[in-house]
Amino acid sequence: MNDFDEEFDFVVAGSGGGSMCAALYLRAQGKRVLILEKTELVGGTTARSGGVMWIPNNPFMKRDGVADSFEQASAYLDSVAGGQDDAPAASPLRRHTYLTQAPRMVDFLLEQGIKLTRVSYWPDYYTERPGGSSDGRTVVAELFNINELGSWKEKLRPSFLNVPAMLEEAMALPDFRRSWHSRRVMLRVAGRAITALLTGKRYVSAGAALQGRMLQGALRAGVDIRTESPVTELIVANDKVVGVVTVKDGQSWRVGARLGVLVNAGGFSLNQRMRDQYQPGTSAAWSNATPGDTGEMIEEMMRHGAAVAQMEEMVGYQTTLAPGNENDDIKPSAQRMTAAPHAILVDQSGVRYMNEGGSYMAYCKGMLDRNQSVPAVPSWAVFDSQYLSTYMLAGTMPGSKKPQRWYDEGYLKKGDSIAELARQIEVEPAVLGETIARFNSFVANGKDEDFHRGERAYDLWLGDKLHQPSATLGAIEKGPFYAVPVVPGDVGTYGGVVTDEHARVLREDGTVIAGLYATGISTASVMGRTYPGAGCSIGPSFTWGYVAAQHAANAG
Repeated sequence: MNDFDEEFDFVVAGSGGGSMCAALYLRAQGKRVLILEKTELVGGTTARSGGVMWIPNNPFMKRDGVADSFEQASAYLDSVAGGQDDAPAASPLRRHTYLTQAPRMVDFLLEQGIKLTRVSYWPDYYTERPGGSSDGRTVVAELFNINELGSWKEKLRPSFLNVPAMLEEAMALPDFRRSWHSRRVMLRVAGRAITALLTGKRYVSAGAALQGRMLQGALRAGVDIRTESPVTELIVANDKVVGVVTVKDGQSWRVGARLGVLVNAGGFSLNQRMRDQYQPGTSAAWSNATPGDTGEMIEEMMRHGAAVAQMEEMVGYQTTLAPGNENDDIKPSAQRMTAAPHAILVDQSGVRYMNEGGSYMAYCKGMLDRNQSVPAVPSWAVFDSQYLSTYMLAGTMPGSKKPQRWYDEGYLKKGDSIAELARQIEVEPAVLGETIARFNSFVANGKDEDFHRGERAYDLWLGDKLHQPSATLGAIEKGPFYAVPVVPGDVGTYGGVVTDEHARVLREDGTVIAGLYATGISTASVMGRTYPGAGCSIGPSFTWGYVAAQHAANAG
């Protein structure tokens, strides 16, 4: 018999995407739920992120007249994530379950008063595949007044976005000098900020809005949420997980879980030992994951026999580390940089080797793969003065003067000619010159014959719709010329324990570890080794949390 200090129906380790979704469902069934968060802030990497969920056939697509169906989404996911024999989490049954349950999960959240909507245009990443959606399948939260959380507002992890703007609005703001639409957006956001100030509101957006709304819903429903309460051990009795060991008031504290334990404690992005084991050549210093992403709960589940898979995968997010922001919690993205006109990516020999648009996961995998044959970590983003005057660079606004230390410390390379820039980045001038000449010829002909940049809807979305005739192809021709290093960063790992269609954790032999569920990036992704569209980490985290809660409630 277990000697528990406290008992609940269900215990959740971690407070990321799927945790409060699971808790809300179980509270609706009258169950007592405890969420244990090891850090001082609630929300996980989800709160810091864009807060986007990839939900095919969602109710907002129907609302807006955007065509989608289970069959269309299934054809797309089969094409992108199917046929991966070394990715057991992406089995046909799990993919089918995800596509069935994800829109139901959204319906449930709406019933609980969680205010969600969609981004009007955010294409899937592989729209050339069967079933791909050019309009996109994204679901996001509406702006949230964080003051509604009372004292809990100080415990919500902040978002990367610090203005009261929806994601669509925020993405338009850097173009305010060139676009009347962007100026109108800026005025709308500024008016919202002034009104909020006058009325005592404090709006948050993106992931903080999503997790703020989820936190508010969970608190209203009576979920017990505790910060600075790490789970240190799973308690097993009679071959079943029956509780956890946590920390309370500095002391070990045993909590029983009658219906089960859900692990949603993140991945291992910030555990360099695990990265060296599973993802050699990558660095925790390049990650945008939150401090709790250290992998110990994955290892604890492994200690109890859990199978793991896809551990070498990560949600790559190309990153450029300018002097002064190397240690920032949120590091500057290079995602749009080399997808914009007048810019390309080259390896350390000066050769272009990929489509710089497309999925950020595929981009970073491409860098790491290239690095096996030609040094490519870091690679160089190469661009001209047209780029620097028009687009953002490492978090700085278009056309702004760049910090002198960027030049002094060798981060931002500058050359009056291509040959001089080549010498700055230590590549053969003839090689870089030929690379740029070839790219410029593609620009002139309107077709990237090497890597087909601009042939996908997502490539064009990443680029600049104000740039004609192509949103992504623009010649590198106006000096001075520049380069900055780009590394394969991430926003989280993508492998973990293997779970079944009920989110139950499985052993190597395929049997279920009774009482143990998992979701989020503590698990191997249902998307396998691909990232089909925006929100393919958060969407599954919420959905499998919902699925786990359903199973636990029915099993009990």
